[in-house]
Amino acid sequence: MPDLVRFRKAIREENLAGWLFVNFAHRDRLTDTLLDLDPASVATRRWFYFIPAQGEPVKLVHTLERSILDGLPGEPAVYSSFAELKDALSRFAGLRVAILCDPTLQVLSTFDAASADLVRSSGIETVSAASIVQRVHGLLDAQGIESHERAARVLYASVQKGWAFVESAFARGTPPTETAVRDYLVTLLGESGLEADSPPIVASGPNAGNPHYSPSGNGRTLARDEILQFDIWAKEPGGIYADISWVGFTGSCVPERAETRFSELIAARDLVRPALEAALASGKAPSGADLDRLVRARLLERFPPSAIRHRTGHGIDTECHGTGVNLDSVEFPDSRLILEGSCFSVEPGVYFEDEGYRTEIDIYIQGGKPIVSGGGIQRELLKFQDRNP
Repeated sequence: MPDLVRFRKAIREENLAGWLFVNFAHRDRLTDTLLDLDPASVATRRWFYFIPAQGEPVKLVHTLERSILDGLPGEPAVYSSFAELKDALSRFAGLRVAILCDPTLQVLSTFDAASADLVRSSGIETVSAASIVQRVHGLLDAQGIESHERAARVLYASVQKGWAFVESAFARGTPPTETAVRDYLVTLLGESGLEADSPPIVASGPNAGNPHYSPSGNGRTLARDEILQFDIWAKEPGGIYADISWVGFTGSCVPERAETRFSELIAARDLVRPALEAALASGKAPSGADLDRLVRARLLERFPPSAIRHRTGHGIDTECHGTGVNLDSVEFPDSRLILEGSCFSVEPGVYFEDEGYRTEIDIYIQGGKPIVSGGGIQRELLKFQDRNP
């Protein structure tokens, strides 16, 4: 059951009259998640659920499925025709309410267009629920932070073990495939009790130039003296995700070009934490877009625009790409502020035809300060130990 006290507080903080939800046939997974509804329940008719800033919620359900929202508190109202549905909605005419529809944040725009038209034609003023979603679902409490930290520590340890696996295979004269390394990481996560919505990314050489690379079959066999990209994410069952990326070089002597590219990348990444500290200390929380612009400007001074293919970071909660603030001023510009409990990745990347580099850390806000989770920030490329006598 949703925490209505928290929902109402968030609604009032955004100076709104309420928050209106809709769903049909469980097409809106975000609404099911926010309202803690069973996605397997029968749902063949549209329903609405209205949470006011003050007072009891209203459940607007079809006569064939009167019990569909019985698990939620509130006053029931039943309709059987489209005309009755519109008449029932008109009781909220003149109110300014939040709905899951945002002009730039597509991940939070799950309120279907037909229902949005119906709501507005009923005299209801609608605004984006993005900031409310952040407040009720995208901010971590102490328990969530602890879960996130536990997952992060496992990820950092897994990357180190994964690198040792790669180096040992080369030492034996049997370089592994990308898929073999990926499967080894999946095994480590499972043994640690973590789960993920998809397997890690292990990309070598030119494949590292593809931010969302996924191998076909065994993938590429790793070769010496090339870039190897790790991107790994996971969470405890029912917990909070962690998400990190590390870069290695499959040799002992890193070329100057690779050293330069990576050092410039981490310099851009490391602008975020001190900027956050200064802003929060002054009482002026930055937006996700502000932080993205800061990192992006530094990258554009050092790399061609074509090398920069994605935003700086994304919100993290029970989903790896969560509902909280994203560090994004270009793809899906996010003007929401970094609040207490915010958790997000900082993962600038640069990509070329022959290779790519992405470094990723997670930051959360606790006690008004930005904290990097996991305690293992990468500052140098991973490389093989020089075994020459």
